Amino acid sequence: MIRLRLLTLGHSYVVAGNRRLAHEMAVQGRGRWEVTALAPARLAGDLRDVALEPIAGEACTTHALPMRLGRVPHLRRYGSGLRAHLAGPWDVVHIWEEPYVAACAQAATAAPARARVVPATFQNIVKTYPPPFGYFERRVMERAAGWIAFGTTVFEAQAPRPLYAARPSRVIPPGVDVDGFRPDAAVRAAVLDRLGWDEDVPVVGFLGRFVPAKGLGVLMHALEGVNRPWRALVVGGGPMASDLSAFAALHPGRVRVVTDVAHDDVPEHLNAMDLLCAPSQTTRRWREQFGRMLIEAMACGVPVIASRSGEIPHAVGDAGLLVDEADVSGWTSAIERLLGDPSLRRDLSARGLARVHERCAWPVVARAHLAFFEELL
Repeated sequence: MIRLRLLTLGHSYVVAGNRRLAHEMAVQGRGRWEVTALAPARLAGDLRDVALEPIAGEACTTHALPMRLGRVPHLRRYGSGLRAHLAGPWDVVHIWEEPYVAACAQAATAAPARARVVPATFQNIVKTYPPPFGYFERRVMERAAGWIAFGTTVFEAQAPRPLYAARPSRVIPPGVDVDGFRPDAAVRAAVLDRLGWDEDVPVVGFLGRFVPAKGLGVLMHALEGVNRPWRALVVGGGPMASDLSAFAALHPGRVRVVTDVAHDDVPEHLNAMDLLCAPSQTTRRWREQFGRMLIEAMACGVPVIASRSGEIPHAVGDAGLLVDEADVSGWTSAIERLLGDPSLRRDLSARGLARVHERCAWPVVARAHLAFFEELL
């Protein structure tokens, strides 16, 4: 059998949970694909700086590179070593960077002529980019053999554009570690005990960035109108932390706001929730690009209520309740409905688990990538 060489790189690979894609492509392609990943040695994140995280028994070969302008997402670039690594005899160079950013243009330009270059994108709004970003996108897509859309709305936005329409594409969802994110009654009990709560009152949850676009204002107003007993667990961080603290102060003992949670600790907090709310709000420049918190919650058996922003309806499918974005009374009704119907919560939990294992488990996502690369070759 011919052995193929894949180089995959992305700034998000600094986090072990994201580099699971490279690891799993090496596992699923064993005997056929030799996989090497390039990742930042350290990267400035939204909530904290992250040093390259290890993966126990990592199946791919990973090299750490410095990042320049790491706090400027559109302009950051890979530092010394990128060209040397790209000079290898690669069959495919997969770039998990948006085509309009400097890092993607840098990698696509340096890729060897024989390699199929495959960028990936989450962008689900058609935008015209000012210089130099429009130039970066054009340069990348002219070099690309194909491209990956991380969602149906991404494909719908980009596929009609000439640079994208002329090239093969594949819609592949992001992945989730279904071994790390799974239902765990013992972990749930431990977290509830730590919070000083019992099983008598259901917990309404939120996970994500504390910013207006994530709909926290809608969620707080909706909860004020809920007539059934409830508690709320809000996990994440960002500029709305003070608003949430004020909301918690109005509901002492009933609302907990937890910040600085490491990704490895997210599953235990999800397990403490009886339902997760994702009330994302579309703006002029943004709509929900996927909603990773949705598949993480579903993998933990947590039923979800989500807005209809962007990719969310495609991510949720029939495994959750959908509500119009700014419909506060609709959000109140949906929360009350799930709080009062344990049978519906169990049904949505089962649907979510099945959907995630079928579509978003990392082995499934990795095989989809490798199949697309094979087609391009």
